[in-house]
Amino acid sequence: MRNSSPVVPETAPEGFREAYGAFLRPDRILLTGHSHQAWPDVALEAQRRAFLDAAAYVDDKWDEAVHPLIEEVAAKIAERLGFPPGESIAFGQNTHELVFRLLSCWPFDERTRIVTTTGEFHSLDRQLRRLEEEGVRVVWVDADDKESLPERIVEAIEPGTSLVASSTVFFEDGAQLQGLQAIAEACERAGAALLLDAYHAFNVVPMPIADLPGEVYVTAGGYKYAQFGEACCFLRIPPGSERRPLQTGWFANFAELAQPRTGRRQVGYGRGASRFAGSTYDASPFYRAHAVLAHFDRFGMTVERLRAISLRQTDRILRKLDELDAEARGLRVVSPREPSRRGGFVAIRTPAAAELVRALRERSVFVDARGSILRIGPAPYLLDEEIDRGTEALVEAVSAM
Repeated sequence: MRNSSPVVPETAPEGFREAYGAFLRPDRILLTGHSHQAWPDVALEAQRRAFLDAAAYVDDKWDEAVHPLIEEVAAKIAERLGFPPGESIAFGQNTHELVFRLLSCWPFDERTRIVTTTGEFHSLDRQLRRLEEEGVRVVWVDADDKESLPERIVEAIEPGTSLVASSTVFFEDGAQLQGLQAIAEACERAGAALLLDAYHAFNVVPMPIADLPGEVYVTAGGYKYAQFGEACCFLRIPPGSERRPLQTGWFANFAELAQPRTGRRQVGYGRGASRFAGSTYDASPFYRAHAVLAHFDRFGMTVERLRAISLRQTDRILRKLDELDAEARGLRVVSPREPSRRGGFVAIRTPAAAELVRALRERSVFVDARGSILRIGPAPYLLDEEIDRGTEALVEAVSAM
């Protein structure tokens, strides 16, 4: 008899919603799951634990409590990214800090060639435009046509390319980047590193990145679908990386601290993730991350289950928009309708995006907008009736305009 794949539940388990008592209130609907998901209540106790550990250990808290906890968080993050145990994960307060540290491994002049897309998040877009002003050669691949985007990225990866940087799920329309294998292979042939921004994939869209060939870096963070809150972002460092970031902090090589600081000597780096370390940081986000990851495990909320729930919820939003004839009212869905190409939210183009965000907020329905695109992001703790009411409120609001 042929084995069948296990059925992944499309709803949250009993008691999961109740674990978000502080955030979920009867008078509001949170449809910003793509931006700021609710934190489970265990995050509050974790914040308290961070204070109590500092009080108990004072400066010894790093070795006694913080570093062991961060190692566990790194292992869980690697697992949820699909990587095997022992993967090197560097941490930072935000992805910009980590990405700039990676960018600083190459000269900030015409010797460096970077291939990216026009669909990247503001921090990378702004940083690369600033580096262009310094002479860095940046090739911008138009991201509007997602169907042909992988092929056009591959075409842009010429010999002499230093780095290729792209999202795995794009922040404006929620479209997944296809063709990751071909892109990684092209990078490997050209001797280029590949940087994948997986922020809109982490903990909601399983991505085939663990087996990609070549020098592959992956960055994401816990602010969105992971429910960690702020200041817990990470960068996966490929095995054997010997990059030497120009932007480097004293955490990048503890062994160097005991050496005399007289005379000229080359700056040393630790192994793996420590090469990309910065300096002293706030430890409390890791307490929250540790508690929230344990919370997901306790309820059996694997990435696969979270994906199944997310697809059912975004399908529900799309069906409700069609049922209410939203397009006739000027609300045009730009997210892919095919589940295999869609991320964790539904994006709608409308010239009134900002006005609609304000109008819905007055109805206690939380959504957001990026330019002319309004984004609706469900989350695993939401009820179907909340998703329906929020989507109906959007159509009612645009009709009233």
